[in-house]
Amino acid sequence: MTTTANTHARYTEAAIEADPHVPAVHIWRDFSATPAQLMRAHTDPDVFKQWIGPDSLTTRIDHWDCRTLGSYRYVAERDGEEYAFRGTFPHIGDDKIVQTFTWEGMPEAIALETMTFEDLGDGRTRLHGFSLCDSFEGRDGMLSSGMEVGIHEGYAKLDRLLAGGVLADDAV
Repeated sequence: MTTTANTHARYTEAAIEADPHVPAVHIWRDFSATPAQLMRAHTDPDVFKQWIGPDSLTTRIDHWDCRTLGSYRYVAERDGEEYAFRGTFPHIGDDKIVQTFTWEGMPEAIALETMTFEDLGDGRTRLHGFSLCDSFEGRDGMLSSGMEVGIHEGYAKLDRLLAGGVLADDAV
């Protein structure tokens, strides 16, 4: 598995691609951030809830134990409707997160996700997400769910947090 789709490209917006060989989705996105800043954005619940998902949703963290062998549950809400997501963290490293992910509306559809943060130099980091689904049908359902809206809008919110200094390397 490659962690870089195209070493010469700059992914200022997320590139979302179905893997042609396995039931998986690849996501590449570059950020003006260090790997440590992106790691914190994905592991600190107070930061995570500020950027995850579409602009139209607010996120509440119900449970967050972000460590190797930990677990999580969060709920996205819009106009009284709730969408709950949960999973486990089999591995948390310095520049890599391995987690399971499921929407509680389809608890049988569990994805195994790996996110790596590659230092590109000059204060830029490339995120590569790899979501392995249980079937090609499950993968195609994920892709047709509108997930790209949440990815694009969420990463735009993360860009704003980074630009605003919320994730400065010395911020705690």
